[in-house]
Amino acid sequence: MAKIPPRGTPLTQTAPAPTIAPAAAGHPVRQLLAASVGNAVEWFDWYAYTFLAAYIADQVFPKSSGNSLVPLLSTFAVFAVGFFMRPVGGLLMGAVADRHGRRAALTVTILLMGGSSLLVGLTPTYAAAGILAPVVLVLARLLQGLSVGGEFAASTTFLVESAGPGRRGLFSSFQYVSTSIGQLAASGIAALLVSGLAEGQMNGWGWRVPFVIGALLGLVGFWIRRSAHETRSAEQQQGERPGLFDALRHHPRESLLICGITAGGTLAYYTWTSYLPTYAELNTEIDKADALLAGTLSLAFFTLLQPLGGLLSDRFGRKPSLLFFGVGFAVLSVPLLRAVDGSFLSLLLVSCAGMVLLTGFTSISAAVNAEVFPARVRAAGIGFPYSLTVAVFGGTAPYVGTLLKDLDRPGLFPWYVAVLCLVSSAVYLRLPESAHKELER
Repeated sequence: MAKIPPRGTPLTQTAPAPTIAPAAAGHPVRQLLAASVGNAVEWFDWYAYTFLAAYIADQVFPKSSGNSLVPLLSTFAVFAVGFFMRPVGGLLMGAVADRHGRRAALTVTILLMGGSSLLVGLTPTYAAAGILAPVVLVLARLLQGLSVGGEFAASTTFLVESAGPGRRGLFSSFQYVSTSIGQLAASGIAALLVSGLAEGQMNGWGWRVPFVIGALLGLVGFWIRRSAHETRSAEQQQGERPGLFDALRHHPRESLLICGITAGGTLAYYTWTSYLPTYAELNTEIDKADALLAGTLSLAFFTLLQPLGGLLSDRFGRKPSLLFFGVGFAVLSVPLLRAVDGSFLSLLLVSCAGMVLLTGFTSISAAVNAEVFPARVRAAGIGFPYSLTVAVFGGTAPYVGTLLKDLDRPGLFPWYVAVLCLVSSAVYLRLPESAHKELER
């Protein structure tokens, strides 16, 4: 029998809905799948460009009679340009996530990435369209940068807020599990194309195939994300919406902290997971197909390590993991990169050794960043400083490495990686331990 309300209570009044913790409302596996599938698609498109940079350079940019590295440098410059749209994407899509929900932002980013991937795949050659070819490529990379910057801000927040007690590190690790799966798929498909097609076929149409695949996968990611549960709490949804620059204005120290945490990690990450095969090709006599295969195998190894790194940080804390990464790279970057001697085995061992160290950063990056900011401005607070730091240090890693080779100073690049990781290690030493603290909802 229905309970009669007390006398004087308006008949239209209803009891306030209980506040449900976001993690309790959504099934953990479903939440992980929604974030991971879309994130993998995003990064498949992004990394396909890196692995096929040499072919894109031959087709989209004019050849220089004086220096064969000029088209490749131009291709990596466009790669870096895409990174400089990431802070804009982190700020805009982070604001969408804080104002309208994490799921809304994730839906927009996956559609942007699919469209821009298709645009790369349809980019005309320089021989056919002249200067229009690099213009179209730059436009596509700007859209991809906008999408990827927003993706990290929204998916980082979504993953960590979906985690149950004592599992933020584990859930955080799926940020780079899914990123690595996307990168692994891009690397694997690139390796299959390079080994299975003739050089003329790769230059003609083969390099376009991954970008068309990426556009189709974007539709799959969009469909899966529509069923995700929103992690923004009821209080946030009913409260005042934050302004675009609220995180920067009210939390400047936290914003700078994100930059310090990220600087060494992003440089090491893009060096080991993206640039290392090209670094080996430029500085040794290794075969291009062998370099891509070594990168693919080491990425598979890296993917398996991520959940273990997240679990260890949930048990023992974030600082030990971060210092393992930072100090390890500060000491070993130079000897590891110098050990690449042109053989497949040396490149594979150097790649895998770096992946072990890198896991100390990547497996918990999302958790560490999310634990810095309050929930109201978490997505935008993470998105802008993180993406800006990635643009400055991560996005320029291939360009800096190739430029130093062009200037006949390739030995400086390993020292560059070591010094920046040492700087980040100093930040990690002063970082308060946050693994066992309650996450603000």
